[in-house]
Amino acid sequence: MNKLNFSIVINAPKEQVWHSMLDDESYRIWTEPFAKGSHFVGEWSEGSKMHFLGPDPEGNMSGMVSRIKEIREYEYVSIEHIGFVNNGVEDTTSDAVKDWVGAMENYSMKEMNNVTELIVELIGNIPDEFSEMFKDMWPNALNKLKELAEK
Repeated sequence: MNKLNFSIVINAPKEQVWHSMLDDESYRIWTEPFAKGSHFVGEWSEGSKMHFLGPDPEGNMSGMVSRIKEIREYEYVSIEHIGFVNNGVEDTTSDAVKDWVGAMENYSMKEMNNVTELIVELIGNIPDEFSEMFKDMWPNALNKLKELAEK
């Protein structure tokens, strides 16, 4: 099991950062560094299932099947990845999925004087090629989120 950490300081109150991060329209913008067309299907509520999707090279909607493990408004979101979505079909049992099941994506916000530090923690069996890719993508995505929240 390995862990990746990313953080950014955003000149905005945590409520503004929260909405920029989780509202559908802005989510689609700040997650573009991962894949153009990234979006989610589901509700940001504890225990709910979410699909985090984007077009694959053939144009099919693919991505992750996840569950909101914990959510505390304006403070913390914990997402547990439980499988893949391939062309609209959930896969939570194949060998390809077994390495990813239980991977966590945690977001914490700390605010002081209308300045928010957003901390992102990825925990799980992250293959080296994904780890290197994430080290490039996450800072770009967080910078886009910062731009959106500071508007």
